[in-house]
Amino acid sequence: ELCRINEEHKVALDLDPYVKKLLNARRRVVLVNNILQNAQERLRRLNHSVAKETLRRRALLEAAGGYPQGLPGK
Repeated sequence: ELCRINEEHKVALDLDPYVKKLLNARRRVVLVNNILQNAQERLRRLNHSVAKETLRRRALLEAAGGYPQGLPGK
């Protein structure tokens, strides 16, 4: 696409360095996107585990006769 535009404008520009920079930038963006997706998935799993553990502990406390002294009930 860039080569076609370059030919239409009859300008003798060497676009290879710019294309390489764009490809490098694209590679870095894809890498950062993968890192963010992995972090988001780990956070989702962590939130799920925390919610599951909270429910488990709440059930244990309620089965033991309510909340112990000093802890506020919900």
